[in-house]
Amino acid sequence: MISSVFLFPYWLVLRIRHALYDSGRLKSVSHPVPVISVGNVTVGGTGKTPMVEYLVRLLQGECRVAVLSRGYKRKGKGFHLVAEDDTAAVAGDEPLQIKRKFPDVLVAVDRNRNHGVEQLLALPEDRRPGLILLDDGFQYRRLKPSTDVVLVDYNRPIFKDNLLPVGRLRDLPEQVRRAKAVVVTRCPRVLDEWERSQVRQLTRLRPDQPIFFATVRYGEPLPVFRWEADKRYIYSKEVFLFSGVADDRPLRVQLSDRYEHIDHKRYGDHHCFTRHDLRVLARYVRRNPRAVLMTTEKDAQRLLHCRRLDGEVRRRLFYLPVETEFLTWEEGEAFDALMRRDVPEKQPDGLLF
Repeated sequence: MISSVFLFPYWLVLRIRHALYDSGRLKSVSHPVPVISVGNVTVGGTGKTPMVEYLVRLLQGECRVAVLSRGYKRKGKGFHLVAEDDTAAVAGDEPLQIKRKFPDVLVAVDRNRNHGVEQLLALPEDRRPGLILLDDGFQYRRLKPSTDVVLVDYNRPIFKDNLLPVGRLRDLPEQVRRAKAVVVTRCPRVLDEWERSQVRQLTRLRPDQPIFFATVRYGEPLPVFRWEADKRYIYSKEVFLFSGVADDRPLRVQLSDRYEHIDHKRYGDHHCFTRHDLRVLARYVRRNPRAVLMTTEKDAQRLLHCRRLDGEVRRRLFYLPVETEFLTWEEGEAFDALMRRDVPEKQPDGLLF
């Protein structure tokens, strides 16, 4: 009851804002190319970046794809085309991760997403995208995407959560009904029909609204510093996991199947590693000569340009790549078909593969 009274002003502001957009009093801008937005109604931890990467893999062979992100916590302002040799401070960790994984794909950052789309469409014809993936765009209602994909964490039903700062909701949970597709992420690998119907009921979707169930698939450990790493440490029995992401529980579970002893240090989301943090890592490797250091793929982008990182830390530092995987082949195919509807019929010349 106390939390409801405390959160009422925030709830009211969100209701009024959405009502103004829904009525047309506040304008949403459409663009001449398809825009697929990937977002959520909670703060972090639903797997937006792996989903964006999934869509890049799916669509880049069918049209020229660009990714547009806000570039959260980057120091620069305005529109910026991300380069592989950028730092996370310039581009943001998630856009930089995507660019390094897909070097031939245009990745851009701009807090003003409409301006970002306009800048991408102003590129020369041989670089201009035919489809834009908007990373974390569900709350950015000044832009009207052709498709909204909303991600919901299986372990945190949105209608059982609270608005910030009491809970993790940054938007009204009923806004998921605006989505063209809802993907429930971080699911157990097996869900029977009764469990699926319960999730759908808890999410309170429209009867005609498609819902898909996905989990995460981790790859083999990869070195953060490719030319300095000693891969023998991967086979250690001891691991020190440190992360600056919203929720690293799935990663901890994954590592527990591989390593007998896990030390763990968790930082805030998008944490900027300080000199003190780097000294902590250096002390740990001196005290634990057999342990491997493990972090997330997103954190690796911020660590790559830390000049004060100890040489022994660099030798032992690895990350686990992660991908989105649908629970069944059939629903993966159905989701792919739904996303392919946005591919423009006329393909631009000179596709980037």
